[in-house]
Amino acid sequence: MRTGDYVPAFTSSSTVVELTWREKRIEHWLRFGRIVGEQRIDRHRRIAVFAPGNVFAFVRWAGNEHGTTISRVDIVRTVDRGEPYQTLPFVRPGGEILLRITGWPKVETVLKAVDAIEASGIGPADVAPDHWRHIHNRLSVNEPFRAYGREQHRAWLRRREVTP
Repeated sequence: MRTGDYVPAFTSSSTVVELTWREKRIEHWLRFGRIVGEQRIDRHRRIAVFAPGNVFAFVRWAGNEHGTTISRVDIVRTVDRGEPYQTLPFVRPGGEILLRITGWPKVETVLKAVDAIEASGIGPADVAPDHWRHIHNRLSVNEPFRAYGREQHRAWLRRREVTP
């Protein structure tokens, strides 16, 4: 985001993501996440706002007349004010990066994993953060990763109930 861009006034602990769509040039989009507010800036850009503690997938792709120049997916947990965070382009202030993958073949693998999670009836934003870290770690060393299933999800939900 550039200085002077309008940002909706939600809370000071909100996370703001700038999304851009210029067909076949630059495409920044969300694959999943619970948006609490949205603002269109112009024909090609909009801002999405997330409350603290939410998880979203941010996909960035850019290309030119020679083909793809970058493709990347980041799965991020938004943070509350005072929590530590990592910075990420187009995301203010940043977040806890659970997964960071570059290169179209690996990005596509992550998107297929998200599709499989949705097909099992689980919302990707509700998946255990450790699973996204697991996928990141395994793909980073070109190894297969475990699928996320209902049993693992049930265990995560129970653990979350008893952990502050």
